[in-house]
Amino acid sequence: MQTIMISDITLRNSAESALSFKEKIETVKQLENIGVDVIETAPITNIKTDTLFLHTIVPFVKNGILSCPVGYSEESLENAWNAIKDAKKPRLHIMLPTSPVQMEYICHKKPNVILELAKQLVSKAKELCDDVEFSAMDATRSEPDFLKTIIQTAIDAGAGTITVSDTAGTMLPDEFAAFLKNIYDAVPSLKNVKLSVECSNAMSMGAACTVLCIKAGAHQIKTAVGNGAVPSLDSVANIIKMRGESIGICSGLNQTVIVHAVESIASFMDSTKKEAHTGRTVYTDDNSEILLKSDDDIKTVSDCIRKLGYELSEEDTGRVFESFQRVAQKKPIGAKELDAVIASTAMQVPPAYKLKSYVINSGNIITATAHVELEKDGRTVSGISIGDGPIDASFLAIEQIIGHHFELDDFQIQSVTEGREAMGEAVVKLRANGKLYSGRGISTDIIGASIRAYISALNKICYEEV
Repeated sequence: MQTIMISDITLRNSAESALSFKEKIETVKQLENIGVDVIETAPITNIKTDTLFLHTIVPFVKNGILSCPVGYSEESLENAWNAIKDAKKPRLHIMLPTSPVQMEYICHKKPNVILELAKQLVSKAKELCDDVEFSAMDATRSEPDFLKTIIQTAIDAGAGTITVSDTAGTMLPDEFAAFLKNIYDAVPSLKNVKLSVECSNAMSMGAACTVLCIKAGAHQIKTAVGNGAVPSLDSVANIIKMRGESIGICSGLNQTVIVHAVESIASFMDSTKKEAHTGRTVYTDDNSEILLKSDDDIKTVSDCIRKLGYELSEEDTGRVFESFQRVAQKKPIGAKELDAVIASTAMQVPPAYKLKSYVINSGNIITATAHVELEKDGRTVSGISIGDGPIDASFLAIEQIIGHHFELDDFQIQSVTEGREAMGEAVVKLRANGKLYSGRGISTDIIGASIRAYISALNKICYEEV
């Protein structure tokens, strides 16, 4: 029985679907829960935000490989490595066009330059990371001799996985299988590494191509959720479930959760549902209302979290429940309020500092003072400061605790719900070492929201500096 590796490219194509930061993190969690072998991310285009995102998801990828494209330069390769090097199983992914048309119009380089670039990038990647993948993009339209040479070059330079891609999407299933057999014959050393395929679904035959490629010797296949460019993850999973034993293949996919998890990821891609989640109303899967009160237990809150489409860990659920209890003491919590609480407390970087308490004294005839207590490494640390208003005093008290001043680049406050007991959202942007870090806080107390937003940004700085 051959075990097939599933490499999912949903996030690699996420720029096309405009997923939010939170939705990308939730997608990672769902893919990890499904049990895909490789989670491929998008290439780093914004060094600050993309690196922060990759640092954020590293702790969530506990079993699978976290793969990041490296771009076309050694600098971009090093940026990719620095972003994922703390992952349990990091992989650097070199993707280069190999057909005449794509080499000319994508890279504007001649074949001999692309060949040298492949050698250079794979060799450098291998120096940094044990797991290196090389993808020959548009391989099916490449000149056979050149494709043979560049695959051999990548293997000699240290690539442990070689992917051939039918970017044009013109090959029928039996043609792609024959194409793989010809590559195996032309490059005997290919049998010493993993052969991977990225089959196009342009003619709605991607899954069929995948099956025949596996029979022809492929060890890894590419899938995605909510993207028609390659075979869908659920269709491939269903084929393995229904016919895997009869054709001698299996996978590590968790068949019991895949339907719900795929639906959850697909909902992020659906523009209609996206409008519902960002508009004035948050709908649950069964269109039922959510109304939670302070005496509701964690199981009830957890059920409502799932109704909103979230699959949180026990730790994240506990954090949400703690925040829920603070807010619910003042007013009942509806779907929109619960969604805001989840966004501000779950799926964050591991906190170096946690807010324990704060006391604010302010008025029109006294100078504002703030006493803030934080928890760090199990110890309670506190700071007291005066300031030009309660929020300024609070921020100065935090700076007193950490012993460092960060430039406050931006500070915003806005209401996210309606009514006299409306929840306020604060956004704090801190600049450290030339980089910008954004934090978000939610509370019915706008000063509390501001403090939480500051600590959220601070934790991101601490996480990246570790």
